[in-house]
Amino acid sequence: MTKTVIVTGSSSGIGRDIARAFVERGDNVVLNGRSAEKLTRVATELGAPEQVATVAGDIGAATTGTILVDIAVERFGGVDVLVNNAGIFGAKPFVEVTGQDLDGYLNGNLKGTYFTTQAVVRRLLTQGRGGSIVNIGTALIDHALSGLPASAALVSKGGVHALTTSLAAELAADGIRVNAVAPGIIRTPLFGDGDEPASGRLALLNRIGEVAETTAAVLYLADAAFTTGHILPVDGGFISGRTA
Repeated sequence: MTKTVIVTGSSSGIGRDIARAFVERGDNVVLNGRSAEKLTRVATELGAPEQVATVAGDIGAATTGTILVDIAVERFGGVDVLVNNAGIFGAKPFVEVTGQDLDGYLNGNLKGTYFTTQAVVRRLLTQGRGGSIVNIGTALIDHALSGLPASAALVSKGGVHALTTSLAAELAADGIRVNAVAPGIIRTPLFGDGDEPASGRLALLNRIGEVAETTAAVLYLADAAFTTGHILPVDGGFISGRTA
């Protein structure tokens, strides 16, 4: 059965690859990002114009989620899956974090996820056939690094983890499943020119991850009919242990 999937932050990196995978298996996808130009380029690269729609906008604004749902309904008749991928991350010592810094992370990560999910859940409840929400968190919530002071970013992502488990309980009776993927260090534009050997040694599998591995976890959770409230690490064993 063809599904309609909204993927936020899908103009590059993890989100772009998630969108690719859904399109390749025959689903309809609504792409979202801040740059209309980048979204148009990704839509063209995906090579399936009848399956793809684009919405440029900042998910920190509640109206963006509403527009995403409206476009999904207009183009494809409804919505079945939401992947809350859009977000920002950065490091800064705790005592140097400003109110503007904190607001940026809370708006871009937590509020964006919250408001977009609200808009989608309203539609899912109207449709009455359930649905699936997959949030993107981070393995750093469960295992912080002393050399990566990122309290502001992690507070917002921790809220995404909490929202995942809370909504899983609240929405289960309506057949709406809510899960999350918690990536470790993944090769994306955000990783940039980071020290790959040193980063890889933080995981039991002794390497950094690839976007396709995160995508595989998202696809699993999108379809896993008896799984809800689960936060799935995709971290090469970063949380589980250390090499001897």
